[in-house]
Amino acid sequence: MAQFESLIWTIPVILVLVSIGSCNACGRAEYRIGDECCPMCSPGNRVYKHCTEFTSTNCVPCVDSTFLDEPNSLIKCKVCTNCDPDLGLMVKQSCRPSSDTVCGTLEGFYCLDPTKDGCRAAQRHSSCKPGQYINHTGTTSTDSVCADCPGKTYSDGSFTVCQPHTE
Repeated sequence: MAQFESLIWTIPVILVLVSIGSCNACGRAEYRIGDECCPMCSPGNRVYKHCTEFTSTNCVPCVDSTFLDEPNSLIKCKVCTNCDPDLGLMVKQSCRPSSDTVCGTLEGFYCLDPTKDGCRAAQRHSSCKPGQYINHTGTTSTDSVCADCPGKTYSDGSFTVCQPHTE
């Protein structure tokens, strides 16, 4: 019985060691396909053919408004962002194979959803009403701020200073 108990404890330990031994991690700039560690494609390129035991990864450039901005193992490039003018956006930097489009705001708009270099969503600056003046003009990152004109002054909503009424 003692030999049998020893065998029970030995087998799981051996299985664990075998399992750990077969788990070789790939390097930082590599990815795993089956038993192979393949070199990643550089930014601006995608995998055309994965590596084999005898060949390296075959990479091709991103084309037709697509990009990849990091070393990768992807077989498809990402579609470039569209800077929609109807949403208050314009192209600040065009898409390249190794970087996405960077959008900026159109004149009269401010950014609601900033990114590292640009903007994902914009909104038109607020308009002041008659009887209000533009206290702070809107920028690409802030909305306009309106304030009420004090007594005996007026504004049609487009002034930056209220005008006195004529008497």
